[in-house]
Amino acid sequence: MLRFIRRIKKDIQVVFERDPAVKSVWEVLLCYPGFHAIQFHRLAHWLYLKKRFVLARLVSHLSRHLTGIEIHPGAKIGEGLFIDHGMGVVIGETAELGDNVTLYQGVTLGGTGKEKGKRHPTIGNNVVIATGAKVLGSFTVGDNVKIGSGSVVLSSVPANCTVVGVPGKIVAFNGRKVTEHESVDLQHHLLPDPVADLISNLQQRIEFLEKKMAEMEGRQNEFEDVQYANPAKRGIHVI
Repeated sequence: MLRFIRRIKKDIQVVFERDPAVKSVWEVLLCYPGFHAIQFHRLAHWLYLKKRFVLARLVSHLSRHLTGIEIHPGAKIGEGLFIDHGMGVVIGETAELGDNVTLYQGVTLGGTGKEKGKRHPTIGNNVVIATGAKVLGSFTVGDNVKIGSGSVVLSSVPANCTVVGVPGKIVAFNGRKVTEHESVDLQHHLLPDPVADLISNLQQRIEFLEKKMAEMEGRQNEFEDVQYANPAKRGIHVI
């Protein structure tokens, strides 16, 4: 019982550490679906380990309806998980999460194919997975990784990396940029957007080409003006 109470206190503390909008403990207890989903999962996972699979799934199913968050009873979750907003979060059966992981709404930790056994990702410690990101397959995401909004990660990610894009690409490693992107902050909304960067590059290219075309048209007009001003240059002999 004491262990159970300590875990709840830790979960409440995590909310206060990572959500500036929280006002009171009662607000966490009554109004935070991410907090509720974690408590439901603890019960469901305990039942799953006891091989009460149907009952475990019923608890998980109830949690899904009440919170909008689907965590399979078989998923292994470390301490300090924070699910912000939470609607649409899906965590698969063989997924494993380390300590101090942060998930935002719409995140999927899913599998690929229909094979049995380990088919979902293993997430390290201190990982931030931003809104709408998908991490799909049986591989490892290392410690201190940040995954940008809307990214689709399909292969292993080393520790201390920042990943963005579809498919996900590493844009920073150990605090050092591996592309032309600026340094990124821990906040998920400040991660670089490769699609926006591509559009910006295309716009710059179009502007450059339009400028060149305008210069060519100007030279062509000058040439035509000279031709009409001097009939001899057009092959016309004035008698």
